This record gives sequence, C-alpha cells and structure tokens, in this order.
Amino acid sequence: MEHLQFNFSEILSTTMVLFAIIDILGSIPIIIELRKKAGHIQSEKASIVAMVLMIIFLFAGKTLLSVIGVDVASFAIAGSFVIFALAMEMVLGLTIFKVDADDSATTSIVPLAFPLIAGAGTMTTLLSLKTEYATQNIIVGIIVNMIFVYFVLKNTVRLEKLFGKTGLNILRKAFGIILLAIAIKLFRTNTGL
Repeated sequence: MEHLQFNFSEILSTTMVLFAIIDILGSIPIIIELRKKAGHIQSEKASIVAMVLMIIFLFAGKTLLSVIGVDVASFAIAGSFVIFALAMEMVLGLTIFKVDADDSATTSIVPLAFPLIAGAGTMTTLLSLKTEYATQNIIVGIIVNMIFVYFVLKNTVRLEKLFGKTGLNILRKAFGIILLAIAIKLFRTNTGL
C-alpha cells in the first residue's frame, strides 16, 4: 500500500480555498434567517452531511464526469468560471442564490448542508483542486472547514454581534478578491496560458 504523505502547504492552500468558497461567515445572515424560519438548525447534522457530500464528490466526481464525457481539465475550467461568478457576487454584493426554508424538518440538510455549504461552487472547486493537490490533503482541508462550519453554526448570533454588519461585509469582499485570484489561477493552469 502506498504511504500517505501530508503536505502542510497543500493542506493550508486547500483549506483557504474551500473556506473562501464555502463563505460560512458571509452566510451568517442567511443562517440567522433560516433559524428564525425553522426555529432550530441541527449544526452537527448539517456539518456531517456537507462533509460526506464533499468527500463522495471528491472520489466519485471524476467517474461521474467520465460517464457524461467531460474531462477534469474542462470541468476545472468551467469551475474557474463558477468561482469567478461567486467571487464577483461577493465583491460586488450581488445575490444570485436565494434561500427558501418552507420545511423546518429538512432545513439542516436543504438548503443549509446542500446547496449553501456543499453547493455547486464547492463541488466544482473540489475537482479543480484535485488537478493540483493530493487527495489526502484535500480531505484534511474539508475536515478543517467542516469543524469551522460547525463552530460558526453553533455560534451564529454571537459571531454576528462580534463582527457586526460592516465586519462581515469586509470579510466577504476580502475573500471575494482571493477567489478571483484562485479562479484566474485555475483557468491558466488548465488552459496552459
């Protein structure tokens, strides 16, 4: 069996990329709104379901793509456009994704775990990251992010008071700019430009 080697630099990179894509701090206002509508959000369930979805897609995503006849490089380029759009949403303060929370029993799974935490942008990013980084380092990045997501879900109201509306906006815009740079890097890496 091949020995797994963990690379701190890759773990840090994947953790930061996923942190920016998931944007759990920027989602605090949405989470608070979901809590008001649903009455309660199961933080453990939402975090675990999102983590399982991401790990499954990390391993099965390539197979799924081959079934529909798309190579990983093409998916990574498409992903760079999705990440670019998400980044523009963050930087310019646009809202593309709107949340409906009609059924309080499933709010922890839909829309919180999917698509808010483990959405299209996250899944696209995972496959894009797989073209550059070792799988075990990506998994560690996913786990670190899900621990942070769990912490944020448990302490949403406190964090909102701590950062304030202005603080959350600054964080969102800062991570939006990081995402823009990541999108451009992914595009250049997979097109050979």
